[in-house]
Amino acid sequence: MRVLVLGIGNVMFADEGIGVHFVNLMAKNYKFTSSKNELTLMDGGTLALALTHIISEFDYLIVVDCISANGASVGDVYFFDFLNVPNFISWDGSAHEIEMLQTLHLMELAGDRPTTKILGIVPSRIESSNFSLSDEVIKASNIIEKTLLEHLKELDFKCEKVANFTLNDTIDDYAKKGLK
Repeated sequence: MRVLVLGIGNVMFADEGIGVHFVNLMAKNYKFTSSKNELTLMDGGTLALALTHIISEFDYLIVVDCISANGASVGDVYFFDFLNVPNFISWDGSAHEIEMLQTLHLMELAGDRPTTKILGIVPSRIESSNFSLSDEVIKASNIIEKTLLEHLKELDFKCEKVANFTLNDTIDDYAKKGLK
């Protein structure tokens, strides 16, 4: 089985970039192996619809992104199947959230959407030209990491920690690329 962990978000809008930063962090800190499955970690940025041809090549998709949830607190983490979205998830956040939702629905209609799980976090702030993450989202990243690692183990992946980079290190990587 081919598994894709796809980080979605805009790194230039503070907490909205958590999906991208988190997937990059996992790629730096872990080595994933499986005797029967293949894992790809990908920074999807805000591309959504442009990624359909890539997403359709996989059997299993885990989207890591900000979500909007009625009655939720900043930093709350939710992990759910795309076909069983909890009623309190509103999907009314940023433009890329809505575009990702539409992309998954279009792929469903075309019969190209892989089995899809959403690993979402409620953001604190979405600010233009702010690369940093809020303290609440940084703290919640430990829950995201634990949730993802547990699920990957259920999918027969061995997860070996090989480094100890932080989310702030991944943000600094964007600064080195001249995006800050």
